[in-house]
Amino acid sequence: MTPINRRSFLAGGAAVLAGSALPMSLIELSFADSSQDFTFAYISDSHIQQIKGARFVRNWDRGLIRAVAEANLLSPRPDFAVFGGDLAQLGKREEIDHGLEIMSALRYDTHYVIGEHDYYLDLGAYWQDAIGPLFYSFDHKGVHFVVLNSILTHDEWTHERWATGEERMAVMAGLDDPRGSPFMVGEEQRRWLADDLAKVGRDTPVVVFSHSPLQKIFKNWNFWTEDAEEVQELLQPFQKVTVLYGHVHQIQYSQIGNITFTSAMATAWPWPYPESYAQGPSYLSKLTIPMNRADPFFERDATGWQFVDIHSGKAAVHYGLPENQPRTVAFDPSLGRPRDLVYADGRTDPQRHY
Repeated sequence: MTPINRRSFLAGGAAVLAGSALPMSLIELSFADSSQDFTFAYISDSHIQQIKGARFVRNWDRGLIRAVAEANLLSPRPDFAVFGGDLAQLGKREEIDHGLEIMSALRYDTHYVIGEHDYYLDLGAYWQDAIGPLFYSFDHKGVHFVVLNSILTHDEWTHERWATGEERMAVMAGLDDPRGSPFMVGEEQRRWLADDLAKVGRDTPVVVFSHSPLQKIFKNWNFWTEDAEEVQELLQPFQKVTVLYGHVHQIQYSQIGNITFTSAMATAWPWPYPESYAQGPSYLSKLTIPMNRADPFFERDATGWQFVDIHSGKAAVHYGLPENQPRTVAFDPSLGRPRDLVYADGRTDPQRHY
């Protein structure tokens, strides 16, 4: 990321973004010579929910509509966009179609990641018809991108426990429903990933999109991918790896070995931090930098916009948050870990009263 490009982005988008209350990310990559620098936009977790017929939950609609509108005004213009999963709430065709109708106003080619709310009604059948494959890879200007379906689970849970797809979807959509099951990438997809990465040079920057974090963070809320370590092992040989994920509806940033993990906020609603919930252990990495907020009940808390610079292979994330101070979380080479440049000292414990 060059200083001129960053200033151009901040100046060009200031009028739109200064009052923004919804998440939209612009990610700039500068791994090769400057003529190859590019950006892409990232939107996630709209949870479009049908009420009846043509009636949908207005707040979720407005969240996605606003994020699309703001993304269309970005400067510099992104090369493409990514949607990070959970387009729908209950996986219905009507919800997916309505979400895609809103997304059709986006002026960029868009790559889609599937979320559990999109998948467990019909196991992704309509998603594949309407959008495309559930996992795939592509290359763009010297960067290798991988899109994973990280919300799979055991065949027995998926195929044998439920009388209907609606029942299965309702349980998984509950997120903290004890009848649910942890997510995984799965053996078949890991084999595919190993074959895919075998064709990529170790010095090639790799960016992975998943819906769930490719980490084990908090099992009670399924902030958890059962085979996370196996996936991380496949990524460790590469010099620069960034994993972008949705699902958690909050700011998370962590570093595990050579892999930088950073989450996208949702366009729908915020979610409290695991440490605010005392009924289960949280395994958030010590390098995770949480939001500086004490109250999860503000409707648009944990929503906002993000500018992510992954030039170094370790993301520097610049946040604009409603009713909160702008902040930057970045990897500090002198400390060997990420550091919150605004709230490094005297930071409020997040949501411990919840």
